[in-house]
Order: sequence, then structure tokens, then C-alpha cells
Amino acid sequence: MPKLTHFDDEGAARMVDVSGKAETAREAVASGRVQMQAETLRLILDRKVSKGDVFGVARLAGIMAAKKTHEIIPLCHPVPLTAIELTFTPDEASSSVLISAAVRTTGKTGVEMEALTAVAAAGLTIYDMCKSVDRAMIVTEIQLERKSGGASGVFERNR
Repeated sequence: MPKLTHFDDEGAARMVDVSGKAETAREAVASGRVQMQAETLRLILDRKVSKGDVFGVARLAGIMAAKKTHEIIPLCHPVPLTAIELTFTPDEASSSVLISAAVRTTGKTGVEMEALTAVAAAGLTIYDMCKSVDRAMIVTEIQLERKSGGASGVFERNR
């Protein structure tokens, strides 16, 4: 197993020094799911949620969160993001919405945390916008799907 990079030799938390790393094109894709009642999903799809366009607002929340990941996760570097894309795929069979976030940069450190943070914020925004009709929603399965760039190369989740 690789060494944990966010700890020094004495075990204290530290921010990783990336000053000697080369800038490379980097991309990360994360996903998550919001499980809900069938009636809640129908309200979202019919655009009848009283707070407005659920997917539009959740998309903005995900983008904003990705851009501020370093302010939320203590040891993340501020990363100049070049692209953030969020998609929402309703699944009526399971009464859920699949969220996907793709984040890109050219830099010295990866964007996995930015993609994961985008998914989390988008899922929480869906919850917030629909909680008046469905407090039993579950934001779940937030995970890295793939990443590329940097010294560690490509990661692809096995299905």
C-alpha cells in the first residue's frame, strides 16, 4: 500500500509540497446518487418543486463547491479549474437521480476532491430543495469513477 502523503514523518497532518511536480492535464469524474420517493422525482421532472429548477440550482451549487474545495477540505490545494461539468440522470425505476461531475485542470495536483465535492454539494442541494416534500431522501454512493494525469496515472473504477 502506498504511503499516506498528508502526514509527515512524525504523523502530523501536512499539506503536500507539489512545487517540484510537473504541470499536466488532469481530469477526475465522480458520481453519486440521491434516492427519493417516486413522487419527489416526479415533482423534479415536472418542474413543480416550489423552490424552482432543482437540477439548475444543483448544477450551480456543484460548480461553486468544486471551485471552493480548498476552503472546505483542509489540506487541499487551491486549483485553477479549467472545466466543471455536472450531469443529472433521473432513474425512475429506482426513484433516484444519478449525479456525475467531471472536473479538469492543467496543474501540479489532481482534481479528485473537486469532483467529489461537486457531487456532494449537488446532492445536498437536491435534498435542500426537496426536503419539504421528502425528508427521507438519501444522498449516497459518492465515489471517484476515474481520474487521469499526474504521476499516479489513470484510475478507473471497476464495475
